[in-house]
Amino acid sequence: MAQHALLRASETESARRSPGALDAYWSVETEQLLRQLNTSKTGLLSGEAAARCAKFGRNTLSAGSRQSAVRIFASQFRSPLVLILIFAAAVSGFVGEGHEAAIIGIIVLASCILSFTQEYGASRAMAALQQRISRKANVLRDGVERAVDAQDIVAGDVVCLSAGNLIPVDGVILESQDFNVSEAVLTGETFPVLKSPGRSAPGAGIAQRANAVFTGTSVRSGTARVLAVATATSTEFAAIASALERRIPETGFARGIRQFGYLMTEIMLAIVIVVFFANLMLARPLIESLLFSLALAVGLTPELLPAIISVTLARGARTMAANGVIVRRLDAIENLGSMDLLCTDKTGTLTEGVIHLDGWLDVEGNASDKVLLWAHLNATLQTGLKNPLDEAVAGAPLGDVVLTGFTKVDEIPYDFIRKRLSVVVLDDGGEQLLISKGAVQNILEVCDRVLGADGTPSALGAPQRLAIDDRFRRWSAQGYRVLGLAIRRFEGHSKFSRADEAALAFAGFLLFLDPPKMGVRETLAELAHRGIAVKVISGDNRYIAAHLAEAVGLRADRIMTGEDLSNTTKNGLFASVGKIDLFVEIDPNQKERIVEAFRRNGHVVGYLGDGINDAPALHEADIGISVDTAVDVAREAADIILLKQDLGVVVRGVDDGRRTFANTMKYISITTSANFGNMISMAAASLFLPFLPLLAKQILLNNFLSDIPALAIASDNVDADQLRRPRHWDIHFVRRFMIGFGLVSSLFDFATFAFLLFVMHATVTTFQTGWFVESLLTELSILLVIRTQKAFWVSRPSLLLAGLTLGIGLVAVTLAYTPVAPWFGFVPLPLPVLAGLVAITALYVVASEFTKRWLFGRGSRAGTRRPKA
Repeated sequence: MAQHALLRASETESARRSPGALDAYWSVETEQLLRQLNTSKTGLLSGEAAARCAKFGRNTLSAGSRQSAVRIFASQFRSPLVLILIFAAAVSGFVGEGHEAAIIGIIVLASCILSFTQEYGASRAMAALQQRISRKANVLRDGVERAVDAQDIVAGDVVCLSAGNLIPVDGVILESQDFNVSEAVLTGETFPVLKSPGRSAPGAGIAQRANAVFTGTSVRSGTARVLAVATATSTEFAAIASALERRIPETGFARGIRQFGYLMTEIMLAIVIVVFFANLMLARPLIESLLFSLALAVGLTPELLPAIISVTLARGARTMAANGVIVRRLDAIENLGSMDLLCTDKTGTLTEGVIHLDGWLDVEGNASDKVLLWAHLNATLQTGLKNPLDEAVAGAPLGDVVLTGFTKVDEIPYDFIRKRLSVVVLDDGGEQLLISKGAVQNILEVCDRVLGADGTPSALGAPQRLAIDDRFRRWSAQGYRVLGLAIRRFEGHSKFSRADEAALAFAGFLLFLDPPKMGVRETLAELAHRGIAVKVISGDNRYIAAHLAEAVGLRADRIMTGEDLSNTTKNGLFASVGKIDLFVEIDPNQKERIVEAFRRNGHVVGYLGDGINDAPALHEADIGISVDTAVDVAREAADIILLKQDLGVVVRGVDDGRRTFANTMKYISITTSANFGNMISMAAASLFLPFLPLLAKQILLNNFLSDIPALAIASDNVDADQLRRPRHWDIHFVRRFMIGFGLVSSLFDFATFAFLLFVMHATVTTFQTGWFVESLLTELSILLVIRTQKAFWVSRPSLLLAGLTLGIGLVAVTLAYTPVAPWFGFVPLPLPVLAGLVAITALYVVASEFTKRWLFGRGSRAGTRRPKA
């Protein structure tokens, strides 16, 4: 029912959409449609295409994802905390406290500017990175097929599609060959739909338009040329985009931030209400009590957290880009750092990925020029999905083999169900020859004869099948990728289809060698050292997978085949998946089941794939990883794009992700621990002192100054031991951390109160100035203590962080002696008072260091737990 409802919604929206596309174009004759679009089957001229793009706009659903500077700046004032402060300033001005209102306004503006510069810089950096992975498509321009940016396609273009392509336009099919399209994104239908040229009824719905294709759907198999009719916001996808937009699961990091926000909101509301009414009961002025309560709430809250997260993640993305990793979604950085299990194919990651044709053998295992000739014709004449095996065949030396005299008649493209590719050629004698190449077992399925060494066919019986299987196993165990090749002769056949792949004669074998990648054993050891287990998921047979696993240092004795998996229930797979290291002979749809089972076991799963058959698993994984050369579907499904298919790049990406997470957690830990203690101390002191311990403007200034060094946390150094294990958000640890350090901070705050009141007999302004200095110094000191789990004097902060911390510390000490001091109600402090405050701060640092060791010594680290692989 949901599927039908979606279709009806689509058709309703289609009827209402803007006239960017021709009405019911799927029901119009091709020649008429070409005339209406002023184009031809050979496509547009480059100049005409550029003119149409300039006139009608680019082929994109929005004008651009990057926000303007004005919009980002305006968004800073939508924060509830900022609105509270603006309200407080307005109230102050209304009751005649213009001086107070001006200071609050200046601090608010400075904080917003500080946040804006960070967020805008992050936005520009991400926009630049996104440009590096723009999608390409093949179109006919000037009568020649060429690759262009998919956003530059216009109505009237002829788009060339093959397996693995994401379809960039709505259009009609001009010509096709076994063209199957997955339309699940629009219709919800799981199975691919066969498409071909023709006409559909004017009132046909999306699912019934067999001659049309749509933006956002993907090619599963075959080839086609499509006339682009609708682009950008005129497409069916754009018409129902809000209903179809893929919901990205909330990451653990995002969930933690949300929970942290709830925690801080609860504490903030409690403080505001209690302190405000308590001060009213103590007969304090209404406006003064309100401003103090609001300032306490703002002082408690890490209001720069969004900007800190943005700049930290953006800096992480830039660093990862420099290391060959492009981030498509910023939240994915945290997931990459949290990953504890990586699923990957072997080709190109564990192996060199440069496949060589090492043998072309007949059924008896002898070198055969005829097998090489047939394989070369099959590989070079096919026009479907490009793959390294065909490239290896095409690049093999031909020697005495002669290719002349053959003309291509037809082809039956590869798909992931048949696992075969067939090409039909016409030789000099006028005989049609069908040449089929594919997985040995899949080739044998359509054979009933076998060619002897002399080329004479004979019946394919059980002994012959056994001999073929024996050779296949033996070569596979030696590390070879083995394909089978078969032929069938025809006369006068006009059109070929999958049904013609029958009664073939098994002709021989093709042996490919893809050796293990240099240094991959060491790279796998580095991943293991970082707490990441590697599982191999491959469509190859068990023998070659086991041989490779042994060669690179992985376990080869815990194997599950695709057949075993198909006979295993969902719960059975959940129970057994942790004991398996190699998944072999796996069908594309089974990859998703494996990833899902690992996730159910509590793992944060990364999946590395680059093929059309990897897209479901990339969607299912916590972190989908693909490569820049992957097919469109895989690239769009991935969160991370590698510019080089190398596990070493993944290792560096994991380290960058963990640094990003660690620095973000530093800010949260630092601000909550120091702010919580100081604000609680102020709230308590306001109930017992005959005056406010700090004025609202002093609290806001304190909060603003302490946030300046925090901006350097994004570039801070991270201890090596924080990169060794996956790290996850732990809100319970954050709460314990906040309370533990908050109590220590409050203890020394009360010691400061006692020192100022009972030892130094400070006046109101001296007390407020003294506690401002002590409060700011302790917040700066705790930054250096909490930023590392080691002793703070052992772990060196970045130069920027150290410089800003030292600079703000000097401001804290000298501010009371400057001309601006009266604006904030400060007075110069006597030297004994200043010396006492410095001594209290030093004792606070020592106590905080012991508290930190006690907390981390209890093993309550944020997210260092992980399930066993």
